[in-house]
Formats: sequence, C-alpha cells, structure tokens
Amino acid sequence: MLIIKRHNTDPYFNLATEEYVLKNFEEDSFMLWRNAPSIIVGKHQNTLSEINVDYVKSNNIPVVRRLSGGGAVFHDLGNLNFTFIQKGHEESLIDFRKYTLPILEVLEKMGINARFEGRNDLTIDGMKFSGNAEHIWKNRVLHHGTLLFSAHMPDLTATLNADPLKFRDKAVKSVRSRVTNISGHLKEPIDVLQFATLIQDHIVEKYPDAKLIDLTDEDHEKIYELVRNKYNTWEWNFGYSPNYNLKKIVRTEKGGTIEFDLDVHNGIIQHIKIFGDYFSKSDTEEIESALTGTAHQEPVIREALRPFNIDNYFAGITMEELIGGMF
Repeated sequence: MLIIKRHNTDPYFNLATEEYVLKNFEEDSFMLWRNAPSIIVGKHQNTLSEINVDYVKSNNIPVVRRLSGGGAVFHDLGNLNFTFIQKGHEESLIDFRKYTLPILEVLEKMGINARFEGRNDLTIDGMKFSGNAEHIWKNRVLHHGTLLFSAHMPDLTATLNADPLKFRDKAVKSVRSRVTNISGHLKEPIDVLQFATLIQDHIVEKYPDAKLIDLTDEDHEKIYELVRNKYNTWEWNFGYSPNYNLKKIVRTEKGGTIEFDLDVHNGIIQHIKIFGDYFSKSDTEEIESALTGTAHQEPVIREALRPFNIDNYFAGITMEELIGGMF
C-alpha cells in the first residue's frame, strides 16, 4: 500500500491527482488531502442547480466536478479528505463499509462512537460528518470520502443553498443532511493536521506493506496537464452537466420584471425565451437569437451581448441584472 503524501490545497490539482493515480499507478494507494474553500460536485450532477451562484461568484469559490457520482459537497481546510485506490474483484468493487472501516476504527480509538449509516454516510449521534463516493475504472476502485473536522458550517450552508425551483432536469440531486464536525465530539482538542496524522499512522499499522512516498516532479507535470485540459475547464465543471431547463424571474430596480426560460444541452443554450413587463425600443428576439447556440457561461454570454445597447431592448435594466437572470 502506497501512502502518497499530499500538501497541495488547490481543488483542481487534487481532483486531477486522484484520476492520475487511479490510471497510472499499479500499486494500491491511500491519500489524505485538503482543499481550500471549494465546491465539489458529483459526476452526474447539473452544477448550476447545486450551487448558490451569487454567493459562489462573489466569494470566488472554485467549483470542480469529480470522477465519482453522488452529491455536491463544500470543502475547506477544516475538511479532511481520504482516498483509497485499490484493485478489486468484479463482485466486490463497490464496498463502502470496507473503505470507511479504518476511519471508524480511528474514531473508536479517540473515544468517539461513530457509525456507518444509510448507503454511504458516517455519523455521530445521527449527524453526518462523512459522505463517501466511488468510481470504478477497469478492475480498480477509487473510494473517497469527506471528513468534516472543523469545517466552517455557515459557508457549507451558503454555498450549497441553491434555488430548487429554477431548474428542471434529470440530474442527480444532492440530499441535505444534518451535519457535525468531529472536533465538537473530542475529549481532548487536536487540530485537523494532528487528526490526519492519527489516520495515517493507523493505515501504516493496518497494512504491513505500507510505504510513504511523494509524487515526483514528472507526476506533478502530468497532473498539471490534466488540470489544464480537464479539471480547470468550463467544459468539465459546467458543460458536462446533463441537459436542463432553467426558469428564473428577476425583479429589477428600475425596469420591472423579467423572466427567463432556457433549454440547455451539453452546456449550450438551444432555446431561450425572455418575458416580462419591461419596455423596449428594439425587438427582444434579436437578443434571444444572439444567445442561441452560445455556451451557458457568463463570459461567453457577456461577449455575445457586448454589441447591443441593452437599454434599447430592456429599458432601465442593466447588463448585470440581465446576465444575473440567466444563472
């Protein structure tokens, strides 16, 4: 068992590292890692319907899609993530209990009565502190989980507080649970890095062949290439979302009410209709035509609208109000 030491807190790099190790390392591996504040969405989710777009934008919070399914989660430096990558047999590749057992064993040593509950959660007193997900590639399983240790709960709530009425789609929806930090249940206070050391030491004890290694410079170069080509791209993090319909009504300060109805396929606006009680000098259909076929991405929409005098089409409505209504 390789225990790969990880220090980078960039979420794009960390998610890319998992895929790189999964597809390029032959030995079984274990990793502990942390992300700076970020939202990590499941592979099959509609990103925009999972996040509070305004909060995420105003706080410059990265949004990254992972390889595995399941729901969206908020990460910060008070959240510790663990990853097992192992060869398996076809009939036992999916096994959440197997990969979460070492975590429960560590917590038991610390005097915390934690349990495996439901499909893929770990709880303390009925409150969730760990969600887990898996991805299968050939005969290898990537199992990873979150461990809320001292996460900032207000951010966790705010970032994932999406409007459930805006979207109609077939994407997997996140299920919100009552959550808790592990640190609140400790008899003696420790910090998240000390907690990580306890887990790493336990894995070393549990696997006699455990060997600590660092990623090489060549590994880093290839991971950064994967970041550039995939994990830090709009196409992966947003465009990969399932087809969806967005409906949103915006009440503007001076221009009245404006309503948007978008059909988006593979991240591209296939159809857009704009309604409202606004006044206009020019035909709104010109705006709709300009946006049809463009990516549902703010910079692209902004560029498509740049040639237009917005006030001629939506009197008293600003460009920011108009664009904000489409997300």
